[in-house]
Amino acid sequence: MSNAMVLSSTSLVGTDIALPPVPWRDPHTVSPAELSTYIQSLEQACLDNPRSADLRTCLGMAYAVNLDVDKSMEALETATSIDPENFWAQFKYAELQYRLRTLANAEGAAVKAVELAKNPWHYNLARKQLQEIRRLRREGVRDITWNKSLVPPTLVLSVMLLVVFVVMSWK
Repeated sequence: MSNAMVLSSTSLVGTDIALPPVPWRDPHTVSPAELSTYIQSLEQACLDNPRSADLRTCLGMAYAVNLDVDKSMEALETATSIDPENFWAQFKYAELQYRLRTLANAEGAAVKAVELAKNPWHYNLARKQLQEIRRLRREGVRDITWNKSLVPPTLVLSVMLLVVFVVMSWK
C-alpha cells in the first residue's frame, strides 16, 4: 500500500464517523435485499451525522446502484454543498452527470475534481474522466441542457385542453 493511500485511508480514523464497508465490488452481484438494507443503514448514518459529505457520497453511490437517479443526484449535490473540497463527492457527482449525459455539467464537476485531487491516483482518475467527457462532447454526443422555460408550452397545452373541454361540453 502506498503512503498516499495509507494517509487517505487513515484520515477518517481521527473522526467519529466510520464509513460502512461497501457490500459489493460488482453492482450486478448485489441482491436487492442487501442493497436495501445497506441504503437504510446509510440513511440512518446520514441522519446521525448530517454534516458528513463522505456518508452522503456513499449514499448517493448506493442510490445510483439501485437505479434511483433523483435520490442519487440529491445526495451527491448535498455532499458537494456540505464539503466543496471533498474529492470523492465531486468525482462521483461528475460521474453521475456523465452517465446521465449532461456533459456540460459533468465537465464542470470533473474539472473541479481534477483541481481537488490530493494524490496522483485521484488526479489520474479525474483526468481520465474529464478526457472521456470531452471526447464525447467533441464527437457530438447529444448534450442535454435545460436552458429553455417550459412555461409557454405548458400554457399552450392548457389552453388547448380548455378549448377542447368547452367544445365537448357545448354539444
